[in-house]
Amino acid sequence: MDIDIRKSIINNFKNSNTEEIKESIESSIQDKDEITLPGLGVFFELLWENSNSEQQQIILEIIQKSINEL
Repeated sequence: MDIDIRKSIINNFKNSNTEEIKESIESSIQDKDEITLPGLGVFFELLWENSNSEQQQIILEIIQKSINEL
């Protein structure tokens, strides 16, 4: 059985509004549930692919700063 996780996650949120997506992200982070990491990864992939180079640089700086603060 071949499952396309990206397509599945995107399809699950296709008709969701921003509040529903936000709740899902916050719930995934709060619960620290490892099973939700692929979904968060798909969201990040969409964010990255739809950001220009300036936005990508900001994302990288936020990630680097956050890692260094841990």
